[in-house]
Amino acid sequence: MFNYQEIVEDLLSDIPARAKEILIRRFGLGGEKRETLQAIGQNLVITRERVRQIENAGLFKVKEKIRRHEPVFQFFLNQLKTSGNLRKEDVLIKILSPQAQENEVFFLLNLEDKLQRQLADKNLHTSWISDKNSLKLAQKTIKEIVKKMKNYSRPFGFEEILSFSNIDISALFSFMEASQEIEKGPQGLWGLKVWPEIKPRGAKDKAYIIFQKEKRPIHFKEVAGLINENNFFKTTKNAQSQTVHNELIKDPRFVLIGRGMYALKEWGYEPGAVKDVILKVLKQRISP
Repeated sequence: MFNYQEIVEDLLSDIPARAKEILIRRFGLGGEKRETLQAIGQNLVITRERVRQIENAGLFKVKEKIRRHEPVFQFFLNQLKTSGNLRKEDVLIKILSPQAQENEVFFLLNLEDKLQRQLADKNLHTSWISDKNSLKLAQKTIKEIVKKMKNYSRPFGFEEILSFSNIDISALFSFMEASQEIEKGPQGLWGLKVWPEIKPRGAKDKAYIIFQKEKRPIHFKEVAGLINENNFFKTTKNAQSQTVHNELIKDPRFVLIGRGMYALKEWGYEPGAVKDVILKVLKQRISP
């Protein structure tokens, strides 16, 4: 929609050469890599504080000219408005910059005073907001969803979360996407990112997801095959059947119920051969 590189070149066209160089290096404009204040200062033989002063002075001069490109900044504001006035930074930049001009977009975002960059904390990833109230609403919404998930101890589908969250669908999605605590799992469900079914770590967590999906006892070799068949794990390394077997036998979530056959303990299965389980049940029934 916009050629951000041309817009940036226009905005930098008549500012002092030193300020222009520092802005290009600080924001990685024109295909350059972003550099720290320290690195630029060492290269120019000036203090990092002096680099910061020149950068701020350059930004001030650039901001005086941004209204000549008003449609661009209005486009940025509209994109945020349709997402509850808050969006995770990397997501927003990808949306705004389909032509791989991310650094130019980041530079332009920093020029609009109506936009504010919210640095990452324990609740949210680094995000951009256009309304301070949206930040409070996002924090409140996420807190309520996290509490609900902890109470039920299970992931939710988005429609289910929407049913108990009285906010706009786009805002809800944006808030959850920006959350540090909530994440979308490989099966498309949302839950706490510390849960294995949301962020599986290793073969045992992936196997747990397979069992939840299949809802039946499975041989460990088939489990390995199913892990490899499901591309939602986003891995190029295939699960080995013996590795899966070793992981399942050590993990208390799984129960060995036959020769290589496993089930989830939460389903009520008992370990051992069928005859041993039957004998145990009979003894329980006849015991006084």
